Amino acid sequence: MPIAATAITAVTVLVGLIWVSRHIIISRENRHSFILSGNYPGPPPETPMITVVVAAKDEADNIETCVRSMLAQDYPNFEVIVCNDRSEDETGAIVQRIVDEDRRLRLINIGHLPDGWYGKNNAMQHGIAEARGEYYCMTDADCRQHSTRTLSVAMQYAKDNEIDLLSVLPTLEMKGFWENVIQPICSAIMMIWFRPDRVNNPKCSAAYANGAFMLIKPSAYQAIGTHEAVRQELNEDMQMAARIKAAGLRLRVVRSQGLYSVRMYTSLRQSVRGWSRIFFGTFGTLRRLLLSIFLMLLVSMWPYISAAVTGAMLAYTGGGNGWTTAAAASAALLLLQMTAIWRYFHLMGARPWLFWTYPIGCILGLTALVGSLAKLRPGAKVVWKNTPYAKTDPPLS
Repeated sequence: MPIAATAITAVTVLVGLIWVSRHIIISRENRHSFILSGNYPGPPPETPMITVVVAAKDEADNIETCVRSMLAQDYPNFEVIVCNDRSEDETGAIVQRIVDEDRRLRLINIGHLPDGWYGKNNAMQHGIAEARGEYYCMTDADCRQHSTRTLSVAMQYAKDNEIDLLSVLPTLEMKGFWENVIQPICSAIMMIWFRPDRVNNPKCSAAYANGAFMLIKPSAYQAIGTHEAVRQELNEDMQMAARIKAAGLRLRVVRSQGLYSVRMYTSLRQSVRGWSRIFFGTFGTLRRLLLSIFLMLLVSMWPYISAAVTGAMLAYTGGGNGWTTAAAASAALLLLQMTAIWRYFHLMGARPWLFWTYPIGCILGLTALVGSLAKLRPGAKVVWKNTPYAKTDPPLS
């Protein structure tokens, strides 16, 4: 067997073992993963007051649904504060109309962004400073509550497990073709670094949280330095989670079902640009970004590369010199990968029949990662909610 065929077969077997492990992880998630739903008990008997804080900038299309679905919660002791962050649309007027109907809602209008702050972080800092609650619940303006029990079950779960910061993951709304292609893949890239079992292990340093829903104790919020400590962070949720773990506090991330949803992006352009910002804010170092690109090329794209090469060599040689073995290994790897993707799409709530678009999603994910690399250059700026920010230079390691 020639060296080339041997090398391709060896790499194919190695990548195949990785995809076998992913089948095992998916099976474990399906069998053993806890999913928080409206059937969980709650609220707890003492019902500590919760202050829900929403930062909103130009969210006229989403804010009414967000606020009204939150005000419909059956939790008996909560308030909602909306921080209208320099909106140029009707966000503030919409919220004020609801304020006039419900005294549990308050509106804070923010007209100025101080130097050295990112908009959402500044807005959250203002909102929490006005909070009266014994717990703070941070959420996003594009979130829609589908259950009236989200706050009740989240508080009960946090109490039952003595959690300092609880992040309840949303159901991702993926309506369009491109959303179903790119969202699962980019979420999987995040899982390279932040597997839930590692995040929820107090002995492991991996830390992750999703700003769509974070329930935190005030004492924990103060212990990590409030939003002041993450004022120039794009992914403040991730940074706050890391600080929680570093402080020896209890972090928990939990999947949910039927509680609430969020539609992150509605177009291909938005998706690529948005995930590029997320990858930069989350990874932020040359080493992690390059390693993520390498792993994507090796694990995700190798099955197609090896299939193309071995197929061509099989046709050219007629099956001699070990190319039949290499081609058979490549075909088996493709089957292993595609079945894993079908199962993963089903787990994610994406459309499983779109499993065949996986290589397209990988190319788009790689495009977002390369876009994140471009943000490392000196003088680069990051645009977030139509506001350009001069980035703080991350280390190159």
